[in-house]
Amino acid sequence: MAVAKRIAGPNSEADLVTHVDTLDWPQITAELDSQGCAVLESLLTPEQCCAIAALYPDDAHFRSRIVMDRHGFGRGEYKYFSYPLPGLIPELRPALYAHLQGVANRWNEEMGIDVRYPAAHAAFLKRCHAAGQARPTPLLLQYEAGDYNCLHQDLYGEHVFPLQVAILLSEPGRDFSGGEFVLTEQRPRMQSRAEVVPLMQGDAVAFAVHHRPVQGTRGTYRVNLRHGVSRIRSGRRHTLGVIFHDAK
Repeated sequence: MAVAKRIAGPNSEADLVTHVDTLDWPQITAELDSQGCAVLESLLTPEQCCAIAALYPDDAHFRSRIVMDRHGFGRGEYKYFSYPLPGLIPELRPALYAHLQGVANRWNEEMGIDVRYPAAHAAFLKRCHAAGQARPTPLLLQYEAGDYNCLHQDLYGEHVFPLQVAILLSEPGRDFSGGEFVLTEQRPRMQSRAEVVPLMQGDAVAFAVHHRPVQGTRGTYRVNLRHGVSRIRSGRRHTLGVIFHDAK
């Protein structure tokens, strides 16, 4: 698949929002429309990636820890951050939302879904919290050799933002091998389509959480999407998941 143009990542948290704004959003939007996912290259620097991954052992930053094989989710584990979110995550979440909100609204309009999303992420979180979805959903995932993540959807409640972002914090070939991000589309009356998304350290993938519109010969129809991670063959892999709706 085509990817957004690789440019230098932000040098500090202070210029992170500016960096997000400089990404090639027309191309990213075109990829989301055509494939259901798009790569955001060099979203974070290696130093920022390492700083986020280093948070994993400190439970003070997290509200819960999930061991995946206990729930049939796969193998590996992840932790949900608690509020207040640490580091650059409080800036990163609304900065990405601001560019994805227009895509989300257009997709819902094309699929005949009445829900619309406000321009500011804070306003959308107020909607979630008013409905009892008040627990933060950004998460840090850790995989060891032999671990994997089954195909799934991150829904969490009535209010769901249709797009989310996963950022690879580890370097393929150095920190781990295997562990590719995988997206599948279940198309009506057709076989499912798989997309394997190559990422480098600091790259992110934006993708559809649940479904997206596709233009067919008889008009627009919905396709259902799930995402996961293939088996880690060696090493350790960390990923930051940025989900824009909160959970009950």
